[in-house]
Amino acid sequence: MIKLLVADDHTLVREGLKQILSAAADLQVAGEAIDGDEALRKVREAEFDVVLLDMSMPGLSGIDLIKRLKLEKPKLKVLVLSMHGEQQYAVRAYKAGASGYLTKDSASAQLVAAIRKVAAGGVYISAAGAEQLAIGAMGQTEPESDALPHRSLSDREFEVFRMLVGGTTITDIADALHLSVKTVSTHKTRVLQKMNMASTAELVRYALENRLLDGPAGA
Repeated sequence: MIKLLVADDHTLVREGLKQILSAAADLQVAGEAIDGDEALRKVREAEFDVVLLDMSMPGLSGIDLIKRLKLEKPKLKVLVLSMHGEQQYAVRAYKAGASGYLTKDSASAQLVAAIRKVAAGGVYISAAGAEQLAIGAMGQTEPESDALPHRSLSDREFEVFRMLVGGTTITDIADALHLSVKTVSTHKTRVLQKMNMASTAELVRYALENRLLDGPAGA
């Protein structure tokens, strides 16, 4: 039996996932979490084989959450389920320790197959994700004119960027990431400098244009 922790801040999404997974005799949803802090607590308290993880939840989430989960339980498998396209987030997720990445429009059979594969010790990578990883492994880079500025950000800067464009205040980002307000402000300054932008409004516009902003259904 594969024991799963479903971490998503939307009740309807969690209920839908439980309904889909209940049809598979070898899968058991053994826990739920509505944010990153609860996911960490559940992982500390019980043993799970796979965490089915939403990339964007209130508080601690995304790349930083993947790293924290793997730090707590190195053998734990993390399968990301996100609304964001793989070309924008998947490579960072894999490098942080995720064993797979699926978008929320994936078929139910694909989700079940991905869970079984990562639980068995494999890695689930779609064709789009494999192409992005191959480009990175071969040291290839995009022409300067085609490179997207957000790809130059470090993982921490990317988390701050993601939360800023989502409307989170600097104080709340500091609380969520367990950093000082001063440190978050420094990260924000570096994000603006690296992306050659002057304000949060410009970051939001960029995020919208490149489909990096969370939609109403969550990520």
